[in-house]
Amino acid sequence: MRAAPAPWTDHLAGARSSTWPATLPGPADLGSTCCSPGDERTGAKRPDVTDNAYGDDIYTEPDADTDTLTNLGPLTPMAGVWEGLRGADEHPEADGTGRDAFVERYELMPIDPQTNGPQLLYGLRYHTHITKPGEVEMFHDQVGYWLWEPTTGTVTLTLGIPRGQVLLAGGQVEPGATDFEVRAAVGSEVYGILSNPFLDANFRTLSYRMHVTVHADGTWSYEEEGVLVIPGRGEPFPHTDRNTLVRVAPPTPNPLAAQG
Repeated sequence: MRAAPAPWTDHLAGARSSTWPATLPGPADLGSTCCSPGDERTGAKRPDVTDNAYGDDIYTEPDADTDTLTNLGPLTPMAGVWEGLRGADEHPEADGTGRDAFVERYELMPIDPQTNGPQLLYGLRYHTHITKPGEVEMFHDQVGYWLWEPTTGTVTLTLGIPRGQVLLAGGQVEPGATDFEVRAAVGSEVYGILSNPFLDANFRTLSYRMHVTVHADGTWSYEEEGVLVIPGRGEPFPHTDRNTLVRVAPPTPNPLAAQG
């Protein structure tokens, strides 16, 4: 069992690469990769829809391609069932920093196209389940969606965990990118973080970032960092996680594509 609850993801990994920053930007910095002006209260910026990407008609829905797998942009290589056997976790403990290895099963399956008026989203519904090597007890469990918005070139990650925390992270990405990042910050009304009262008081997550790299051999890896404010600690704590995932099964086509 963990010595202390760890917010937003229990499996956040251990060693950071030399290019992985020790801390994350605050809300005002989110605009550098994902956003544009809008949230005056926090300084976090709203997704860039101010350039009239959708015009004045906010109700008419576009015609969507029913085959999600051919429209996922940079998310395309991530579709399927994956396993990662060399995960690393670094988390806060009462006497300092705890480190754990973990194994992971990550399922990402295509969903039917979704619309908000003219906004069209293609996505993957995901579930990742994590244990320590050789154990059956859940170390971490997480569900949500990876979404691709072709019109604005935006990737959105939704994240929910059974410890009472959710977030929405986003980033602007080229359609064929093999390296991209999504971010969230507490207080943002667009790409933000919400926690239950205990976590907010004792392990407050200021910001979150997930960096994805797709490799030439067909695997993909991620590095995550959540910056935590913890009572009694002089500086924010970087709660980190990383793993490399190998595909063990192909994706199942979304229902509309499957029916032909």
